Amino acid sequence: MQAHIVLHMMTTLDGRIITSHWPKDFDYNSIYEDIHSRLEGDGWIVGRVTMAEFEKGTPKPVSQSEPLPRETWKAPHASNGPYAVAVDRSGKLHLNVDRVNGDAVVVVLTESVPDAHLAELRRDGISYLFAGKTDVDLPEAVAKLHKEFGIKRLLLEGGGAINGAFLDAGLIDEISQLIVPFADGSADTHTLFERKKSTATTFALQTVDRLDHDIVHLRYTKK
Repeated sequence: MQAHIVLHMMTTLDGRIITSHWPKDFDYNSIYEDIHSRLEGDGWIVGRVTMAEFEKGTPKPVSQSEPLPRETWKAPHASNGPYAVAVDRSGKLHLNVDRVNGDAVVVVLTESVPDAHLAELRRDGISYLFAGKTDVDLPEAVAKLHKEFGIKRLLLEGGGAINGAFLDAGLIDEISQLIVPFADGSADTHTLFERKKSTATTFALQTVDRLDHDIVHLRYTKK
C-alpha cells in the first residue's frame, strides 16, 4: 500500500509558483497554510531545494569511518507525525534542525549517499529512509513512508521538478490548487509541473471555491 497523495500548491493565473515577484499587499502564506491544515495530511513532502529554505546555520560535517547500514533509521522523538519529508538524492541537505514548522523531518535518500552524511543526520535527530541505489524511486519512497512512518495521506508541496516527477510516476491522487488573481509572466520562474513526459494527465474537477482577495481554490481528483 501507499499514501494517498494530494498536490497542494498556490499559483498565479499563468501557473507560476515562485512568490518573489508577487504583490505584497496581502498574506498569501496564511491562506495557503489554512488550506494545508484543512487537508489533514499525515505529512508533507518537498524536494531538497525547497527544504533547504529551512536550514539553520552552516553545514557541520561529521567524520564517519565505519559503514552504516542502508536501512531506515527513525529518530527517537519521531514516533508520531505529522512529518516534514524531503527528497535528497545525493545527501546535500544540511538542515541542522530536526523539525520544520513543528513537524519531525524525514529525508528520502539513495543508497549512494556517504556514510558521513548518515552520521550527520543521526547526530541531528533526523530520520531517513532509502529508495533507490543512485536515483530516487518515488513509488518505493511513498510505500516506505506509509509502512514505516504511518503516512496514509501525504501533501506534495514542492517545486515544479518534484511535482512533475510525482505526476510522471502516476502518484498524484488529488490536486488542491489555489490561484491568485494576477499573472506573473516572468521567464525565470518555475511552473506548477516541469515534466519529462509529454503526454497529458487528466483530472476531474470536484469543487471550486472563491476565497478572500479573489483567490480561487480548485479541487481535482485523478480520472
